[in-house]
Amino acid sequence: MKYSEEISNKLNELLIKNFDAEKGYLNAIENVDSERLKIFFKRRASERSEFAKELRREILQYGEIPEDSGSFKGTMHRNWMRLKSTFSSNNEEAILEEAIRGEEASLKEYDEILKDNTLPPSIDAILYKHRHAIQAAINSEKVQEELVS
Repeated sequence: MKYSEEISNKLNELLIKNFDAEKGYLNAIENVDSERLKIFFKRRASERSEFAKELRREILQYGEIPEDSGSFKGTMHRNWMRLKSTFSSNNEEAILEEAIRGEEASLKEYDEILKDNTLPPSIDAILYKHRHAIQAAINSEKVQEELVS
């Protein structure tokens, strides 16, 4: 496999994860009543959309084709969130818990790819920026969760 393909495959994995996260946050907006949480989730969705744009640009720069949608696993997770929120006594807390779980999974994927020391410094910089933003989102979501419980 060519080096450019290898890098693009790794970036496509993250691209799919960001599509899934963006859709998850947009779904969460529809399932909470709190305006504060709606704004919070909207910001997270926008952030993940921006991450996806940055990853797409990098993949195209390497002459490869970026993915154009999320994963089956992501769709299943969103459906699970909907079902769980339907039966949960504290809808907002359940949605925040699922958002945290999804972000922690994203963090692990970023960490796994960042372990590979063969990525160009420009891509490393982008991925570290994303990783730090995801960690900050997790911290914010945990604070939000404390406020609604």
